[in-house]
Amino acid sequence: MKFEDYAEQDATGLAALAAAGEVTPGELLDAAIARAETVNPALNAIVHRFDQRARDRVDTGLPDGPFRGVPFLLKDLTAAIAGEPLTGGSHFDADYRPDYDHAMVERFLAAGLVPFAKTNCPEWGLAPVTEPRLFGPCRNPWNPSLTPGGSSGGSAAAVAAGVVPAAHANDGGGSIRIPASCCGLVGLKPSRGRTPAGPVRRDAWWGASIDHVVTRTVRDTAAFLDAVRGPDAGAPYAAPPPPRPYRELLQHDPAPLRIALCAEPLLSRAVDPACRSAAEQAAQLFADAGHHVESFTPPLPREAFLHAYMVLLAANVRAEAELGGERRGRRPRRGELEPTTRALSRLGAALTGHEVALAWEHIGMLARRFARALDGYDVLLTPTLSQTPRPLGALDPRGVKRAALGVLNTLPVAKGFLMADALELFAEDVFEFIGYTPPANITGQPSISLPLGEDDGVPVGVLATGRYGEEHVLLGLAAQAERARPWHRRFPAAA
Repeated sequence: MKFEDYAEQDATGLAALAAAGEVTPGELLDAAIARAETVNPALNAIVHRFDQRARDRVDTGLPDGPFRGVPFLLKDLTAAIAGEPLTGGSHFDADYRPDYDHAMVERFLAAGLVPFAKTNCPEWGLAPVTEPRLFGPCRNPWNPSLTPGGSSGGSAAAVAAGVVPAAHANDGGGSIRIPASCCGLVGLKPSRGRTPAGPVRRDAWWGASIDHVVTRTVRDTAAFLDAVRGPDAGAPYAAPPPPRPYRELLQHDPAPLRIALCAEPLLSRAVDPACRSAAEQAAQLFADAGHHVESFTPPLPREAFLHAYMVLLAANVRAEAELGGERRGRRPRRGELEPTTRALSRLGAALTGHEVALAWEHIGMLARRFARALDGYDVLLTPTLSQTPRPLGALDPRGVKRAALGVLNTLPVAKGFLMADALELFAEDVFEFIGYTPPANITGQPSISLPLGEDDGVPVGVLATGRYGEEHVLLGLAAQAERARPWHRRFPAAA
């Protein structure tokens, strides 16, 4: 199958060709592998291949699911597939091979998908860029000097470069939507409890993180959500079911919606003009389509949010280190965790139980206030990011931050140092980049990035966030935008 024919189709289109007998699953897999071998040496999006396992799966027969025969990639974080590496981008887990399939992987397989590789991600998904020391940096196919975003950067880069039409991703602070924005894709973070997290974990990052995909089309995003939604055994909660299958809700423009436009900073101190312009142009697009759009900035105290978020993150990083230690029979050795990860783990260990509980209560109050302020609107429209894609290495520790890491990782963690805003020091550069994505992780609301903007030939995303459980509203609006400004046949020239 020629690349031009393969790349012309999204996952839904490829599945239809396979169902009609116009192409075989084996031919689709060959096309994906050939494309990976062409672009991955430059991009470093794929870090582990299991081609033979994929071929064996095709040869032994595939389930008759909605994506039967479509090649697929799994992010090297949470997506356990029995017997294959699950490193989380960390030297500490470089040789870990789980003996089970993640619940999302089970559903991907039941849908007929053919995974054949794992994608690059930052260590434990902690960064909004994809530059792990274990595998090296992943590059943006639109401009290889820039980041593809993170933490699902490898998945997004591979989809943008045409290796596969969709790939697994997850999002605890923006990790689906950030790379979707950087790479010109559709990236939906579903409502909390919409997709499964088992069979081992209850959920991730205090319920802030959830799994889904990055895609090139809205219909694929909707069809994947139809295929994987719903709780698994032991789930503590579940999002309410949609009124109809998501795919069926895309055929007609939505009724007029009340849209709040916020192009002012939320968690960053400034907004890049290109990001602001993308959101404002999207607002005009929706106003022209008959929606009511008005400017509104929801209340979100920046310092209070950052402190609570980082306390919870540090506690979680420490827990991840402890869980990894239980799995391996030892704690991480010096050099097995990157400096920032190690520092966060040590800070997490210094926190008291009441400090963690207080941060949880504070961030819950902020989430309630944020969501209630938006209750009169159907959608909050913002830039996806506060900045355009950063150059590779732009978020590396420098100056005061690098010195602070050295202190934290060599001396006993003093309580006074912790209280001296060490956590916010680590967060500062990150939140200047991702100033709009984290709130929906805390509230549990669905949030989707759409490739509606551009700056110097590089995509700029626009973020639409809806009420809890109302992915169908976001997907209807996204489909309307896609019809007005089609994007899925745009490919980076370098790819």
